[in-house]
Amino acid sequence: MKLSTKGRYGVKAMFDLAQHMGEGPTSLKSIAERQGISEHYLEQLVSGLRKAGLVKSVRGAQGGYLLGREPGKIRIGDIIRVLEGPIAPSDCVSEEDPESCVKSDYCVTRVIWEKVRDAIADVLDSITLETMLEDAKKREADRSLYMYHI
Repeated sequence: MKLSTKGRYGVKAMFDLAQHMGEGPTSLKSIAERQGISEHYLEQLVSGLRKAGLVKSVRGAQGGYLLGREPGKIRIGDIIRVLEGPIAPSDCVSEEDPESCVKSDYCVTRVIWEKVRDAIADVLDSITLETMLEDAKKREADRSLYMYHI
């Protein structure tokens, strides 16, 4: 299973907003520049995130985007589901609307796909933007240790 750029870039953009929380609204242009994402593509992603309430838009000269909730209340799974759709390695085990299959009562592989779906969902739902911020701070601290010890 492979995420598209929608999911990957959406997580990057949301993390960028979390990193700059408290600085006021962030423009898509600045997110696009920092993250190396096309501003036009970012507009499309943010539209869905805004509709889902994960980001808020602020109009005007100093406008831009803010997180719609606290970073600890936005799970990576929430972002992925908005941008990619339900988490499922196969349509027959979709989180929202499993496709009916005439063999579902005795299908041996369906159990595998359910386990894969549940494992992926568990991981994505266990990580919040706040978790990512904490991880980034730890990495930065670790990096500074290596820089000064020769």
